[in-house]
Amino acid sequence: MTSPLLFQPLTLRGLTVRNRAWLPPMCQYAVDSQDGVPGTWHVVHYGSFAIGGFGLIIAEATAVSPEGRISPCDTGLWDDDQVAAWRTVTDAVHELGGTIAVQLGHAGRKASTEKWWPGFHGRVVPPEKGGWIPLGPTTAPADGKQYAGLPVTALNEDDISKVIDDFRAAASRAVAAGFDAVEIHSAHGYLLHQFYSPLSNTRTDGWGGDYDRRVRLPLAVAEAVRGAIPDDMPLLARLSVTDWRDDGWTVEDSIELSRRFASAGVDLVDASSGGNSSAPIPVAPAYQADLAARIRAEAGIPTSTVGMIWTGELAEELLTQGCADAVMAGRAALRDTNWPLRAAHELGVPNEDAPWHPARFRGAWR
Repeated sequence: MTSPLLFQPLTLRGLTVRNRAWLPPMCQYAVDSQDGVPGTWHVVHYGSFAIGGFGLIIAEATAVSPEGRISPCDTGLWDDDQVAAWRTVTDAVHELGGTIAVQLGHAGRKASTEKWWPGFHGRVVPPEKGGWIPLGPTTAPADGKQYAGLPVTALNEDDISKVIDDFRAAASRAVAAGFDAVEIHSAHGYLLHQFYSPLSNTRTDGWGGDYDRRVRLPLAVAEAVRGAIPDDMPLLARLSVTDWRDDGWTVEDSIELSRRFASAGVDLVDASSGGNSSAPIPVAPAYQADLAARIRAEAGIPTSTVGMIWTGELAEELLTQGCADAVMAGRAALRDTNWPLRAAHELGVPNEDAPWHPARFRGAWR
């Protein structure tokens, strides 16, 4: 039988990923030492998804600087001491047959929060308890009651140059750590999204105001990261395709930015949405697939789609309809690390047509 598109390989530059069932980046807040160094949790966590059959595994938002962390318990790649620990993670994933990327990010004005877990809910951590004053395009705090009235330092020219340099250096460390690809986090209300959205960037200098100036920082970061990694290594960018507000960032804005990302060396847009302001989001299974489809069709760049994709049947439908080139299962993966195996079973894929299917598991999937 012809293998479902979900289980056909995808090649980006010099990397061929074994299938199109991918793991999106999801923060774990598991660095209790607060030094950005991943540990045993990360080896087991990401290794489990490699065993479970995922194609590209994208490691969680990993800060390019200490002040760029979402929470004190985030992973980082701002220091050479973090490289060896990440190498342990990537070696494990590779040994187990997987492929792994890392998402590099800076939280901007949404930094210095508690773990986003039940009972914590992202409460801001003040400096006297190990937090820090976050940075942003302006001094305006992030949207949300937990941020109201909190101080934010507006980035100056030197600060912006440092952000670009930090992304460049972190990308170099990602290569040394053994990652197969790099993703830039320019979504969900974090720093790069804060700069391109008119809801958060009200600057009047060369980094704000009109469209060209608002997208200047994400493009500068993309160019810096592209220059820091090998030519044959894929570069992805996660993008909030819409703010879900008429006065905010729009799908049309994202189509143009995606074209510019492609010119800067980005190989795939990881299409998500929202996160920068309160808005009515029409959450439903595959609610962001149309966004990925428009980027793919109108910007001419490969895309992935994410958001409440629970079943193999739905994932396959999205691919065959041309919505995206890969499908990411996040919450479904957390519930079942063997989600690709379950999806293959749903789609009637014989064991022999899924060479990544661990022999130890095959008796359970007859």
